Amino acid sequence: MSGDSDCTRTSPSAGSPSDSEFLPDRPKYVCSLSPDLIIKAREELQEKPEWRLRDVQALRDMVCKDYPSLGTCLDDAFLLRFLRARKFDYDRALQLLVNYHTCRRSWPEVFDNLKPSAIKPVLESGFVTVLPCRDPEGRHVVCIRPDRWTPSNYPITENIRAIYLTLEKLIQSEETQVNGIVILADYKGVSLSKASHFGPFVAKKVIGILQDGFPIRIKAVNIINEPRIFKGIFAIIKPFLKEKIANRFFLHGCDLNSLHQNIPPVILPEEYGGTSGKLDISAWNELLLASEEDFVHDFSELDLPCDSSPHDILVSGDADEKQCDDSLRGMKPQLYYCY
Repeated sequence: MSGDSDCTRTSPSAGSPSDSEFLPDRPKYVCSLSPDLIIKAREELQEKPEWRLRDVQALRDMVCKDYPSLGTCLDDAFLLRFLRARKFDYDRALQLLVNYHTCRRSWPEVFDNLKPSAIKPVLESGFVTVLPCRDPEGRHVVCIRPDRWTPSNYPITENIRAIYLTLEKLIQSEETQVNGIVILADYKGVSLSKASHFGPFVAKKVIGILQDGFPIRIKAVNIINEPRIFKGIFAIIKPFLKEKIANRFFLHGCDLNSLHQNIPPVILPEEYGGTSGKLDISAWNELLLASEEDFVHDFSELDLPCDSSPHDILVSGDADEKQCDDSLRGMKPQLYYCY
């Protein structure tokens, strides 16, 4: 699907009956939300079913006018992800979409050749998986276990690739677009040497993606079994987190009862005091690996056009990079102090 062909047309006014005459063939959007989720989307995300396609068209027109060389997919379902993530604020949704592409094009170590088969060793290690059952709010729980990573086997960027593909798979679901996700991170056994791999450059990039460069709603981040060193890491990272996100971090230590106040035992594996059996990573790995062709096809639509470069679409934030670098430069000494 060519972004250029969509953007060479003159954008009609909203609601014009001739809109469809100018559009190439696209997959027709069919809403898969339940009646309850439609109500939730209306109340929490300002999504009005009767205006949904009008809103999508408005965002599409903005992309074509302001970023004609963005090289993005313009399907209804794809653009809806960004509108929902920003509560149907057109300007913020457009900014998120541009950030999404900027992040992908400015970190080739993570995004080149990004497909499930390329990160199979990470999946098999159990570094990241998704619990089989959703929580009472209908949210998937993404489980991250850094102790499963052996730095000598592959660089930390491979872990980030696996997390990113996991999020890409989850966000395909409209239910997840509305409900968001919950993260459970188990830092048991994380040493100073392993933590040091999460340096200033990686920290800045990951924070940028999760906060401003990906259309997903992170509703809670539950940290368990964190060593003293993690408090040092979090103290350094926290200033770069938006207040809303920072307030969604919960540090439970070794207190499973505290964890269970946020995630009920009925959906947790035995390893975390739950009643859903042993943690099984095979089901999620199989689902992700089976999506190989879908990822290859979808990401091919996001290729950078030949007449454009990442610098052509960079957004605000460059001015903050030096401050971020300077502030994070003191991470390692503080880590040693906390350790």
